[in-house]
Amino acid sequence: MRNLTVGALASLLLVAGAASAQVQPIQADKIILVGDSTTAVGSGWGGAFCDRHVLSALACVNLGRQGRSTSTYRAEGSWDLALNEMATPGYQSVWVLIQFGHNDQPGKRSSTDLTAQFPANLRAYVAEARARGARPILLTPLTRRNFKDGQLQNTLAPWAEAIRAVAAETETPLIDLNASSADLVQSLGPLDAARLSPGAPPPDFAPALLAGNTPPTPPAATPPVSAHGHHVDDFDYTHLGPDGAAVIAALVARDLIAVAPDLAPRLVP
Repeated sequence: MRNLTVGALASLLLVAGAASAQVQPIQADKIILVGDSTTAVGSGWGGAFCDRHVLSALACVNLGRQGRSTSTYRAEGSWDLALNEMATPGYQSVWVLIQFGHNDQPGKRSSTDLTAQFPANLRAYVAEARARGARPILLTPLTRRNFKDGQLQNTLAPWAEAIRAVAAETETPLIDLNASSADLVQSLGPLDAARLSPGAPPPDFAPALLAGNTPPTPPAATPPVSAHGHHVDDFDYTHLGPDGAAVIAALVARDLIAVAPDLAPRLVP
């Protein structure tokens, strides 16, 4: 009986060994998302992108941080974390999607100079990513959703243009999210675009929204910068709720397939 048991066990081990010998090693890739709250989990499109638009052989790491600019993202060490992710062995290719602009605008403690510092910071990110063997892709910033007389007030257009210039200069693939999101939001109009927000607009906003205007949001709608991050739950014209994140993530996925066709088999449109 004992000999039978030992023999059966040996047979099982042989079968298992043969099966494992036939298994092909995984050919995995990685995407790293770098940016501000409009990319981050709980307030941006990044979470929905990683959840809905990548297949299992494509790791998706969201390192978006609320309230960060091209300057403060580096200063606090978040860019070092991204560089470490790029250097992790075992991946065929590593792609880094970089989106900044909102917190580089004037009036914020994190702001940068549009004509010099902002583009220089982007060039440095691109060069350092390539030095790690990664493949950077620049994104223009998600539009805000402020309207006046039915027309979208795209206050981030100058930052989007600066990013386009850096992409052309450094021959870096570009996802023009500012343009695609602005077209979408303009087509929706202020009332329907309000559905992209984390929270519902106050009831007394309805007349202005119907008239094509976006009333100022209360101060509480702009959360403080937190080292730990946070979920944005209030209504505003910048951040994304679940529905907004899903819509914008689909735009990013569509355009990523166009600029990075090597990734197309591992992406879900």
